[in-house]
Amino acid sequence: MELASGRAEITRFNKFNLKTKKLHIISFDIPYPANYGGIIDVFYKIKALHQIGVEITLHCFQYGGKEQQAALLNYCKEVFYYPRNTFMNPFLGKLPYIVKTRNSRTLFERIQADNNPILFEGLHSCYWLNDLIVDSRITLVRNHNIEGDYYNHLARVEQNPIKRRYFIREAKLLNAFEPIIAKATKALAISPSDHDLLNARYGNSEYLPVFHSNSHVVINQNKEPFCLYHGNLSVGENDEAACYLVEHVFNHLPYKLVLAGNNPSERLKGLVNENGRCELKSKLSVKEIDELIGKAFLNVLPTFQATGIKLKLLNALHRGGHCLVNNEMVEETGLESLCFIANSAVEMKDCIAKLFNSQIEVDYGARREILASFN
Repeated sequence: MELASGRAEITRFNKFNLKTKKLHIISFDIPYPANYGGIIDVFYKIKALHQIGVEITLHCFQYGGKEQQAALLNYCKEVFYYPRNTFMNPFLGKLPYIVKTRNSRTLFERIQADNNPILFEGLHSCYWLNDLIVDSRITLVRNHNIEGDYYNHLARVEQNPIKRRYFIREAKLLNAFEPIIAKATKALAISPSDHDLLNARYGNSEYLPVFHSNSHVVINQNKEPFCLYHGNLSVGENDEAACYLVEHVFNHLPYKLVLAGNNPSERLKGLVNENGRCELKSKLSVKEIDELIGKAFLNVLPTFQATGIKLKLLNALHRGGHCLVNNEMVEETGLESLCFIANSAVEMKDCIAKLFNSQIEVDYGARREILASFN
């Protein structure tokens, strides 16, 4: 995120008393390349903090074949990597799997060596929060979701019975672990609705809008006559939305739907093969997906899980044409007026036909004004 001025960012973070201009950040994953969900927020937050002169010591967990990234030293004074213990049995113990697998003792010793503020990225990284002596120390927990709700939804859409059992158990453990947030100085909620919920539970929430790569609204007049759905298709909620569009919305529409995202499910592949108006594009770079967003006449982005803030919607509003969503995608985000909203397959079909057969223009002025709060 290239900031025209650091003043707004300084105001945001001064409330947390960062007078030392030094900060530990504990990231649940290596935040570069910034190519999915929460890690986008982590990376562009690091970049913005660096731009206003904060000296960052970054601690990140390494797993899934990811390599250490020298590029992070452009923004951080030091970067430490810790192996994530993914071989732990997810069905044993009282801690959530996403927490107990990020439990490095070396990390704990490093953050105990000084009294600088600590930013914990997600509940994932809060294993040691309860063990810190925090009377005189600023501790911040960034909440990317209400994690228990998120995992409950993953369970509802999961087809594999073993994975479903894991998600149900993880949701219960996350709900039991979540009160650790009360020990932190502040919880930093990613959406207004999450802020309201966390503040009601723990009384220490601040709303800190999502950090992302877009700094201005891009106007592309060369639209092509297709609709686009994009997202990481290996994530259950995205797979559910994509399958819904193919099976129930574009089953009889005379308009093309492109679905862009990596690791599509076999079910989605089968539905696309049966529908001659749908096309699946996988193994795309971030740049290629951004180009599709700009070319699409209409970005169609339903979700069936109203948690957090959806970066795919912010990307579409900054880079794309019309956006069609359902209530769950935009409720209490402040983005409602920038989108067309439909909550059933019939309503979506009617809206798509209306947009393709009309001269309705995108109100880019309104977008710039409203999206400024997400810059």
